[in-house]
This record gives sequence, C-alpha cells and structure tokens, in this order.
Amino acid sequence: MPMPRRLALAAAALLTLAAGPALAQKTQLLVYTALETDQLKAYQEGFNKVNPDIDIKWVRDSTGVITAKLLAEKANPQADAVMGVAASSLALLDKNGMLEPFRPINLDAIMSQYRDKKNPPAWFGMNVWGATICFNTVEAAKKNIPKPETWKDLLKPAYKGQIVMPNPASSGTGFFDVTAWLTLWGDDNGKGGGWKYMDGLHENIGQYTHSGSKPCNMAAAGEYVVGISFEYRANANKAKGAPIDLVFPKEGLGWDLEAFAIHKGTKKLDAAKKLADWASSKDAMLLYGKNFAITAQPGVAAPLANVPKDYEARLVKMDFTVAADSRERVLAEWTKRYNAKSEPRK
Repeated sequence: MPMPRRLALAAAALLTLAAGPALAQKTQLLVYTALETDQLKAYQEGFNKVNPDIDIKWVRDSTGVITAKLLAEKANPQADAVMGVAASSLALLDKNGMLEPFRPINLDAIMSQYRDKKNPPAWFGMNVWGATICFNTVEAAKKNIPKPETWKDLLKPAYKGQIVMPNPASSGTGFFDVTAWLTLWGDDNGKGGGWKYMDGLHENIGQYTHSGSKPCNMAAAGEYVVGISFEYRANANKAKGAPIDLVFPKEGLGWDLEAFAIHKGTKKLDAAKKLADWASSKDAMLLYGKNFAITAQPGVAAPLANVPKDYEARLVKMDFTVAADSRERVLAEWTKRYNAKSEPRK
C-alpha cells in the first residue's frame, strides 16, 4: 500500500538530516603541488584508501611558479599543505617562517640526507628527481650529431640551436641543473666556472622552457635533438615509443627532492598531519618508486628501466639550505644573462 504523501515527505526529511553530518564531516584540504599531472590521481587514491573522509584539492604548477605563489601569499596563506615541491623551495619557505614543523609517524624510516635536519622537521623528502638528457637518435642521425656523454660535450658546435632546457626561475629541474653546474665548477658571484659553462651552453640553446618535462617532450617529438629534463619524464616518453636515449652526464647530476610540508596557519591541521603521515609511509613510497629510481625510504623503489644502477652515486652534493639562501641572487644573475631565449609566458 503506497505511503501517504505526508509520511513520505517526513521520511525523506529524516534521511536528509541523517546524511547531513556524514557529508559535513568530509574535510577539503588545499594542497599546492608541482607533481606531474599524470601522478596526482594515483597518489590521491592511495591517500583516500586510508583517509576516505579527506578530499584533496590540488593547485598545480611548475616548481618556480608554485614557490613564487606561496611567497606572494605569505601574509594571507591559502595552502594547507605543500606536496611534491622541491626541498630547496621548502627550505626557502622555512627560512621565511611559513612551515609548521611536524614529525610524521614514519619519519625514522626516511634517510637523514632526505629530510630537514631539525627535530621536528619542517619538511621531509618523498623521492629524488634528477637530471637526465633526452637525446633523439633519429633526428641526431639525420643531422650527424653525436650522442653526448658529458655536460661539457653540449658546448660543441654540433649542438648549436639543438638544445632545449628548463628556465630555472620557473622550473625546479632547471634550478637544480644550474645549482649542480655552480657546485661542480664554481659560482664566485657570477664569475665562476659554472657561469662560464652556462655562457657556452647558452650559445647552443634553442629555447628555455617554463617546464621541466617540456624539453624531453620536445626532444621526443623531434623538435630538438637534446632536451635537458629529468628521469621520470624521460622514462615515460621512452616507454611510449619515443626515439630517445637517456643520457646521465658523467660529471654528476643535478637533483632535488620532491618533498612535503604543512603550511603554518592551516585551519585543517589534523587533516594535514594525516596527509603527512601517509606521504611518509611505505605505501606512499611504493607509489613514488613506480616513477622514480630513489625514494626517501631506502630499498623501496624497484629498479627503473634505462636508469643506471649507480644513479644515486652520480648525484652532486646538494645543500638545500645553501640553495635556498642563494636562490634569489642566482636566478637574478641567470635571468640577466640568458632570459632572452626563454619561451613566452602564457
């Protein structure tokens, strides 16, 4: 027998009231990130398996853009957490008093060189991402261009106009390249061997991009012979059938950490701490290890195709505090010298 209309309406109202608190309990966490777009879904799903009551809303851009955005919002912060942004950037935010120190439950499993030294730390690493040259073998053969083995090889006349690399002011990949060259050959406030190297490289550069992935994508598409990029994008493009070889220059590789921090002043501190606990967990590290050869917890990442077994030993010595302290000066000098070849900003 059909339910009288008045009773049906009352029952519907009770159901709505019962559902209300459950819906209201879902917390939305605003997370600023420079993670690759094709990684976000897996990380979000992994987190939601253990924290289904927290929604992540991502704000995504290149490292330099996200870093500048966070600094610009210092007086009126918007982000609850920062995930997958360069440790050198997080060291700069920490220097500006913008991070909430927190000791996640899995911190002891993270190698000491891959996290902030303070206790509790202001940030911790997720995985290393490092320099890789994408070399288009088909286009190189057409143009009779040799495969480079070293960074210094890229100064040879054969590469003139054939190289694309990321702008360090907008790309974390570009910034760790510049930091590595200055570490290897000297800074000396714009007069060192690292700057002399970049002067020579600039002669052969076709364009500076505002993304760390784009140079490898352009090399994979045959637009340039050499794209200075990083290993995740290089491996992903090669796996899709791009005619590229991955080159890991012998002098040493620039690198940074994709890292995590809680933003000071967040009103969602409990939810941000849950994300920190998950981001430092072995489950999360297994996901990072699908994309990168080195995770902040040792022994988690399976060997990656095309990445040498001694990859970690090839990384240059990196001090994130020094990189943060010199960032503004180095970027100003780089921009003054080389920015004329940067692609237009959107």
